[in-house]
Amino acid sequence: MAEGIGALLMDEVVPALDKAGGKVTVVGVGQVGMACAFSMLTQSICSELALVDMAADKLRGEMLDLQHGVIFLKNIKIDASTDYAVSAGSRVCIITAGARQKEGESRLSLVQRNTDIFKGIIPQLIKHSPDTILIIVSNPVDILTYVAQKVSGLPKNRVIGSGCNLDSARFRFHLSQRLNIAPNSAHGWIIGEHGDSSVPVWSGVNVAGVRLRDLNPLIGAKDDPDKFDQLHKEVVNSAYEIIKLKGYTSWAIGLSVASLTSSIMKNQRRCYSVSVNVQGHHGITEDVFLSLPSVLGENGVTHIIKQTLTDAEVHQLQASAKTLWEVQQGLKF
Repeated sequence: MAEGIGALLMDEVVPALDKAGGKVTVVGVGQVGMACAFSMLTQSICSELALVDMAADKLRGEMLDLQHGVIFLKNIKIDASTDYAVSAGSRVCIITAGARQKEGESRLSLVQRNTDIFKGIIPQLIKHSPDTILIIVSNPVDILTYVAQKVSGLPKNRVIGSGCNLDSARFRFHLSQRLNIAPNSAHGWIIGEHGDSSVPVWSGVNVAGVRLRDLNPLIGAKDDPDKFDQLHKEVVNSAYEIIKLKGYTSWAIGLSVASLTSSIMKNQRRCYSVSVNVQGHHGITEDVFLSLPSVLGENGVTHIIKQTLTDAEVHQLQASAKTLWEVQQGLKF
C-alpha cells in the first residue's frame, strides 16, 4: 500500500547513489556567494569549502576573514583561488556569479551575457569535479539552469536551480504572520518561474492538514474577502523592497541555498521547490527548467512530486514554460 502511494505522489528521476566526501565550491564572492558560504560554515554542512572568483584581492580577503573564525566552528578547511583547480573533488558546486542587468538592456541580452560567462565557468568546474552536482543561483535562474545543464553535459538530475525555494519560504513567512503561527507550521508552495510570474498553489495551502480553501473557497482569488491574494504580491515584491532598502538580497538566499546543499550532502531527502527539468510534467512539452516540489538527496534530484493542481495553476505553469522556451531559442551556445 505504502509503495503504491509513493508511486502516486512522486516521479522517480534517478535512484540514490552512495557517495563519500564533503567538499563544496562557491563560485562568486559577492553578497550572495558569501551569504551561502557563511550559512554553510555555521551549519557544518561541509568539511571543505572552496571559493572561486576573478577578483583576486576580494577573494583572498574573504578567505582570510573566514579562516580567522574557524576556531569558533568545527574544523573546516577553507581555500580560495582564481584557479578552478581549487574546486577539485567538490560534491556540490554553487554558482552565484553573473552579470547584472544594465539600464535599458533587454532580458535576452542579459541572458546571453550570463550564458557567455557560464561557458567559461562550468567546463572548468566539470573538468575538476566530473561527479559534482551544480546548484545555480544566478538570475534569471530558470534559464541559466537550462544553460548550465546544456553546457555541462551533466544528467538533468544533477543540475538544480535555487528557483522558488526562497519564494516558498517568503510565502510561508507571510502566511504565518497573517495566521499568527510559526512559519514551519504554515504549509504552502510557490512553483513555476522564479519571479513575477511565479504560481502560488492556493489549492494546497494548509495548517495541520486543514486546507484554507475548505474554509474560504475564494482564497487567493482577486475577490477573496480575506485578501489573501495580497500575500503572493508581497512575495513577488519582497526582493524589490529589500534591494530598495539595502541594495541587494543576501541572507535569506544564502540560508536557502545552504539548506539545499545540506539535503544533498547529508542525503536528507527533503522536499524543496527548486528549478528542475519539467518536460513531461503537467502537460509541459518544452525542454525547460521551472520549480516543482522535488526531493533532494546525495545524487541530486531523486523524485519530483506529482502535485494535484487546478486547471488555472496548470495553465500558468504551461504559459511560463512557453515564455522561457522562446527566450532559450534565441540563445547562442
